[in-house]
Amino acid sequence: MPELQIIYFADDAYFPYGLLPEQVLRQRLREVVSAMLLQHKPELVVLACNTVSTLVLPDLRAEFDVPFVGVVPAIKPAAQMTQSAVIGLLATPATVKRQYTDQLIKDYASHCCVVRIGSSELVEQAEMHLSGYPVDQALLARVLAPFKQEVDGSRVDVVVLGCTHFPLLKDQLSALLPQVSWVDSGEAIAKRVQHLLAGEQGVIPGQDLSTKNAIHQIYFSEMTPNEEVFSESLQALGLAQYQLHCFSASMD
Repeated sequence: MPELQIIYFADDAYFPYGLLPEQVLRQRLREVVSAMLLQHKPELVVLACNTVSTLVLPDLRAEFDVPFVGVVPAIKPAAQMTQSAVIGLLATPATVKRQYTDQLIKDYASHCCVVRIGSSELVEQAEMHLSGYPVDQALLARVLAPFKQEVDGSRVDVVVLGCTHFPLLKDQLSALLPQVSWVDSGEAIAKRVQHLLAGEQGVIPGQDLSTKNAIHQIYFSEMTPNEEVFSESLQALGLAQYQLHCFSASMD
């Protein structure tokens, strides 16, 4: 959907979300969403964070009159793909412990053993990689070590990337575990967004208008990154034209 304008908000002032107390995260998301909806009035909001989606998605849908699309760990497709019946879940410490995650596993992977790894260090590595810094390969190897262990004679053959930061490290992760298939929710979320925006008419707003060169708006809550380095990462993600901003949604 390259014809659509994206308003992206990176809450680096409260990074990483996976270590925040639940009540703090609930309050923060409510303030951020309120401020951004007031300023931009988008047609749809994607909560591009598993930690947030597994905690506050129902609350936000109930409070705000705009469609929300959440991102949750791709447990179902992983359970369908596995041949060994042992799958891995790589996410934040908060996401791996969520009741929502437990329910996903119960509903879709009850026949599997799920090896869970919660890591905030990988979130930091993904952010550094996005900003042009090298990835700490030794740290990645240490974090992934449990996926190499046998479980009742079988090994992990599919890993769910249960954090939206982690696909940024997919090449590095694959190099360390080349025998593993890596699954994330990206494609499913894109299809869901396309379906909701198209509606009954089957046409996405702006699709036939002169918006193919839309200028995307990117906000950071604490500080904007080095634009020269950051630009390369955005270009790789298909965001050719953009403007960077600082944004404040302070908590009392």
